Amino acid sequence: MSPLTHRPSRRQVLALGAALVAAPAVLRAGTQPMQRLEGRAFATGWSVVAAPGPDLAACRPLLEAVCAEVDRQMSPWRADSEIARLNAAGAGTVRVSPDTARVAGAALALAERSGGAFDPTVGPLVARWGFGPILTGAVGRQALGVEGDRIAKAEPGATLDLCGIAKGHALDRMAGALARAGTASALIDLGGELAALGAHPDGRAWRVAVEHPSGAGAAAVLALPAGQAVATSGLAAQSYGLPGAEVSHIIDPRRGRPVGGPLRSVSVLGPTGMAADGWATALMAAGAVAGPEMARRAGLAALFVLAEGDRLRLLPTGAMAAHLL
Repeated sequence: MSPLTHRPSRRQVLALGAALVAAPAVLRAGTQPMQRLEGRAFATGWSVVAAPGPDLAACRPLLEAVCAEVDRQMSPWRADSEIARLNAAGAGTVRVSPDTARVAGAALALAERSGGAFDPTVGPLVARWGFGPILTGAVGRQALGVEGDRIAKAEPGATLDLCGIAKGHALDRMAGALARAGTASALIDLGGELAALGAHPDGRAWRVAVEHPSGAGAAAVLALPAGQAVATSGLAAQSYGLPGAEVSHIIDPRRGRPVGGPLRSVSVLGPTGMAADGWATALMAAGAVAGPEMARRAGLAALFVLAEGDRLRLLPTGAMAAHLL
């Protein structure tokens, strides 16, 4: 699960046209230049490409406020965040904002649905392998529960890390803020997680690329329909080398170790960024065999990128095959 702030996090989905600053002709809708807005949040970048219409620049304060609020609520790296306050508290209940309670509830529900492949209490394990700030505490989702606007801790050492799902939540909130401001057609990119607000100005779906594990070019190109989001979890985002091995930031909570094997990345298409974000993490942690099986059982549109010698194999599940270009 990737940190929400303070460490770089390079997800592996690229917006075709949204990131091609060197090709300004791409940023045009008919004869009208498309609008573009960029910023920084969660130690990564965000961008919006929108059709001509209401002034996109006027939305910058809205988008920056969304990211700042999510960071104050859910960043485990900030001592003053709601999550840090919860983690420092003893057994009992801690009142949090409705958003934090909702995201925590979604994270715990996903932990159950994924059989523990996604686990928001994995923070101490992430830190043990050098990727997170939650240095002490117990791993075990059974010690946590959500009751309205309170998070209950059955054990004083229980901790919560929402980094595997909170960025997707922030993406959803950014899309909502743009829609309320009158933006009808836009592609939003938050650290490589993308959401389509409406269709592309020419009436087709937005097109996005899944990055090749080598970082050179695309492994696949997807059509991202209006109202959908896509998130990717992969080994190239953050890792470091040990003799004979690469250590990934994605931890398999059930084994207590970074994921390995032939699976290089998983992309999930879904109705919300939060769902796509969480499931991408879960499927990546589940691995090359159990991951696709889990995706099929859950009816997920997912794309697994596997290394087979010097070649890549693309394995789509659910409706994902229909979105491959």
